[in-house]
Amino acid sequence: MKILNAVLCLAAVVCAARAAGTLETYVIDVEGGKAVLTVSPSGESLLFDAGWPGFGGRDVNRIVEAAKAAGLKQIDYLVISHYDIDHVGDVAALAAAFPVKRVVDNGSLQTSGKGAEGRYKIFAAARDGMDHMSVKAGDKIPIKGLDVTVVQAAAKGIHTALPGAGAANPACAGTPPKPEITGDLEDNMSIGLLFTLGRFRMLDLADLEAFYQYKLVCPNNLIGTVDVYHVSVHGQEKGMSGVLEQALHARVAIMGNGARKGGDPASWPILRGAPGLEDIWQVHFSLAGGKENNPPEDTIANLDAACQGKGLRVSAQADGTFTVSNGRNGFSKTYKPRN
Repeated sequence: MKILNAVLCLAAVVCAARAAGTLETYVIDVEGGKAVLTVSPSGESLLFDAGWPGFGGRDVNRIVEAAKAAGLKQIDYLVISHYDIDHVGDVAALAAAFPVKRVVDNGSLQTSGKGAEGRYKIFAAARDGMDHMSVKAGDKIPIKGLDVTVVQAAAKGIHTALPGAGAANPACAGTPPKPEITGDLEDNMSIGLLFTLGRFRMLDLADLEAFYQYKLVCPNNLIGTVDVYHVSVHGQEKGMSGVLEQALHARVAIMGNGARKGGDPASWPILRGAPGLEDIWQVHFSLAGGKENNPPEDTIANLDAACQGKGLRVSAQADGTFTVSNGRNGFSKTYKPRN
């Protein structure tokens, strides 16, 4: 009876959230990989990446748990940003464990090395048996009640400013572009998505590195400002351009790092120096960062390397109000709309 009551209570909460028109985003702990589940006010869903394969099905289980907690019966869109192992996951196992309606990717594999060919072959075998679409910069992913714009895909970004964007970025003049890192080309194949619900905007560029970020915001900011920014490349320094952070004016940065992956100490001055930033929320305490290069414990979902896989949740309204919650301790903070 207690279990039944808990399920009924959860269902009531989910239904109330949808009735109120909220956009729900679950940042799932996949131990330094990526898996972010977004549910629109209409109830349609998008899973952005599938974590790691293996580990006894750990990441598949965590994704399914999050989807069920969100009240979903299926994942409407599974977007695979690129074909690195910590993002492509195990699509076949996920689809066997929970219905996936459609797979979205950036097209055929264009890089090589580091096992990319083998990973892509496994992924493509699963994808080709499912409904599938590939996207390019400027495309939309059609989710009812939510605007999802592809701002970057397959090393090509948008060339025209989005509505309300296009202003000159003064940070560009004093910050030269970082060189392209040629040793990990797959990162820069990443799909980047901008989610918009009314006045609320959330940007997630997956593993896009600094060289390509620069093109999106210099000399003019083609994206505009956002409320929430999912920090690129798990908070590794190669994902810090110094100009994107200045252009976005994000109020909250969310870092999908692991205890020993991402959250680089060198990233912190860039993030903390971003105008308008109020808080950094992290999936893991960064062991390399120490106390001085991590946020307060209340905004970290997992404090220990041997963790219970807790995540973060963002609940956003069309008026620009949003709340970030910590699955470990229940701590939450609400951010009122900008003036």
